[in-house]
Amino acid sequence: MAATHTRVYLNGALEAEDFPLGDVSDHLARPGTIVWIDFVDPTRQDLEQLAVELDLHELAVDDALGPHQRSKLDRYDTHLFLASHWLRVDSVAGELRDTEVDTFIHDRWIVTVRKDAGFEMGRVTARWDRSPSLCAHGVSFLLYALLDEIVDGYFEAVQAFDDYYDEVSDGIFAERPLTPPEQRRWFLMRQALVRFHRIVVPMREAISSLMRREQGTVNDDLYPYYQDVYDHILRVTESTDALRDLVSTIVETNISLRDFRQNQVMKQVTSWAAIVAVPTLITGFYGMNVPYPGSGEPWGVYAATALTGGISLALYVLFRRRDWL
Repeated sequence: MAATHTRVYLNGALEAEDFPLGDVSDHLARPGTIVWIDFVDPTRQDLEQLAVELDLHELAVDDALGPHQRSKLDRYDTHLFLASHWLRVDSVAGELRDTEVDTFIHDRWIVTVRKDAGFEMGRVTARWDRSPSLCAHGVSFLLYALLDEIVDGYFEAVQAFDDYYDEVSDGIFAERPLTPPEQRRWFLMRQALVRFHRIVVPMREAISSLMRREQGTVNDDLYPYYQDVYDHILRVTESTDALRDLVSTIVETNISLRDFRQNQVMKQVTSWAAIVAVPTLITGFYGMNVPYPGSGEPWGVYAATALTGGISLALYVLFRRRDWL
């Protein structure tokens, strides 16, 4: 049996709470009442029981029970169905934590279905309780508070991504190369950002569709509130696009720095190899089993030593001037 929370409002005031699902029809039979029902990880039996009472469309019920629904707004004859996602970023583990929140919307009732308890509905109900005058607008305000809480969470996620990539931007210029765990975390955060973008962009379209005046879904008095939520989602999508550009720049910069450092190392190795080759060549020449100038003479030793030191020193100075060493 799924965890269930119920409320009924009469003219904007909370009248009853945590009543059985069987009493939903009785409460709706009274004029001026608004019913809210919340499920956490419901079974098909839980939703089908309610679907009979509220005439929920079978496709919407399937979407609410299915995994990983894309953010969207579907319109049916008797109600609307909104699929949304509450998101949090764990920058330490490199994870995007996602709780799907599906909502059935009607003039007289609203049903929320959470796939898990990751999203705390208590913050939404607290906003309802703080604004009894706005609750008088019914489902429009209840839905607004839910959407505003979800979209506000996107700002926190964007800030987490921003802080992480600021840290990465500083780290790529350090002389110490990235360790394998850091590289894996970097990759996971890139995946999380891509997934975040895929969830947020459709949410913008869903809110835009919800606000169409010809549909009459949003109360005129609450339209500025929904416009504020829409402005927030626009800012989130713009910030996400900017972050994606930043990540691409960081990747390109990291590749360029890696190639530059590799070239620096290769120049140093090549320079030292050239310097070491000089004494190897001279001592190899004087080590032949044939007579050579200075063979058996003290001056031959002095000449070989002088050639080795002089040429090696000349190469060292030359490479230093060219910044190869």
